[in-house]
Amino acid sequence: MADFVRPLDRRSFLAATGLTVGAATLATPALAQAAPGRAPVPAGDPFTLGVASGDPDHDGFVLWTRLAVNPLAEDGFGGMPARTLPVQWEISTDERFRRIERRGTAAARPASAHAVHVELGGLRPGREYWYRFRTGRHISPVGRTRTTPHPATYGPALTMGFVSCSQFEHGYFTAYRRLAEENPDLVLHLGDYQYEYKKGVYVIAGGNVRDHDGPETVTLANYRLRHAQYKSDTDLQAAHRAAPWLVVFDDHEIENNWADDVPEANSDTPDPAAFRARRAAAFRAYYENMPLRRRSLPNGPDMQVYRRVQWGRLANLHMLDTRQFRDDQACGDGYKDCADASDPKRSITGARQEKWLLDGFRRHRARWDILGQQVFFAQRDNTAGPVKKTSMDAWDGYVASRDRIQKGWQSAKVRNPVVLTGDVHAHWAGDLKANYDDPESRTVGSELVCTSVTSTGDGKDSNPADHPYLKINPHLKFYNNQRGYVMTTIGKDEMKVDFKTLPYVRTPGAEISTKATFVIEDGVPGVNQTYLRPLMSAKSAPRTDQQLIDETVRNETQP
Repeated sequence: MADFVRPLDRRSFLAATGLTVGAATLATPALAQAAPGRAPVPAGDPFTLGVASGDPDHDGFVLWTRLAVNPLAEDGFGGMPARTLPVQWEISTDERFRRIERRGTAAARPASAHAVHVELGGLRPGREYWYRFRTGRHISPVGRTRTTPHPATYGPALTMGFVSCSQFEHGYFTAYRRLAEENPDLVLHLGDYQYEYKKGVYVIAGGNVRDHDGPETVTLANYRLRHAQYKSDTDLQAAHRAAPWLVVFDDHEIENNWADDVPEANSDTPDPAAFRARRAAAFRAYYENMPLRRRSLPNGPDMQVYRRVQWGRLANLHMLDTRQFRDDQACGDGYKDCADASDPKRSITGARQEKWLLDGFRRHRARWDILGQQVFFAQRDNTAGPVKKTSMDAWDGYVASRDRIQKGWQSAKVRNPVVLTGDVHAHWAGDLKANYDDPESRTVGSELVCTSVTSTGDGKDSNPADHPYLKINPHLKFYNNQRGYVMTTIGKDEMKVDFKTLPYVRTPGAEISTKATFVIEDGVPGVNQTYLRPLMSAKSAPRTDQQLIDETVRNETQP
């Protein structure tokens, strides 16, 4: 076989990653011989939660799996025996594992719900790799991953997708399947990977299409069970197998709209000590179920997830945490005209993370600086006229914090600042302004917001020009309320952005399409639309601007 890695066409990729039936179950002699003869053998298939990789570097990445023969066991242990099991892992430079690059054995321990994290280094930069696991006679599905380019090189264009907000009850995870079929180099998940509610609490119009198992997540067993239920979804597994992921949590990984040590108003854990115990349980389960490095191992109710990944000289990916260190939402949360939102002492990142981010702008030079984070960054006023009502849960509730970040990247002469956002269950694109109250002020960056994978159900196609938010906020250039994800192609000269949408998620199997395409040019802040698909949905009764605003707010507001 040649020394180079043959590029995958779509058929080869689907076969290699197990997206076709039976591809993941084929054992090979190399991996079979690596298994110790007297290893305990689980009674059933222990790889029901799939495999994943993440946090790539130029010489390595993290490989992940978690053993569970019964993923929905109420105790959160996945039906596994109370003993440590050896798990063999193997990586190759070809999808058929004819050229083995590295292999070894990891321990799947009961204390970590039999999760396995293999943190690898010493690999070659800018390369595709394939990986798999084995325990006993069972072979896992095959995953595809990659290292980042060498820090001194640009490498080829980066194909990156980003997603958020996958409420299991509200629809099928078709968006994950279609994202896997895009053959991305990297996937960013910007929060709300799972939701905490028990069955019957967060119900959408027309009813939920499937149910959560177990109570509202509060204990470690609850969170482990909920993660296992989500990870059992084959569409989500396909997306994890397709590429390395960078993940950050938002609120629903613990509970709705939490802020530091402050739970939501109607929390199941209103006492601060009880909420910290809940946070510790949620973080522990989150680490156990994500392809994260050891640096993110929780310490009780604290967890390090803000971090920086360098994609050669092409891009710095600054992954932020806007929950753990924020001040409590001002004026009781919600959409408000709130003077406290402009208090210069308020922060959504906390002082330490803010300093880390501003230092990173100065010290780490790249063509593109991309902030992967959770909540709407640009100002988004929902009332015409002099009164301003904005979301206290977003950066609008922390105006001075946003201003310091924007001024920080301007002072550091960041070449192309781009903010990626989740949370609000709709696609948006907009310009970041030096002064949001003056439409003629200088554009200083760009924001791209991905819709939800499923949260709030099917949604509706729309003509963005008709939406009142875009009239009230002229720096906002695009809106769409369907489910899907965003695909970006990041090169030296431009970032191409495709807003992908699904016509429905209440039943599986929908085809994906591109609703709009934008381009961000190197050295020219702001988004430029190059394509918009015509309105496809049936005509509905005319609605007033206020009705459209109210619908948008309901779409992104949790019970």
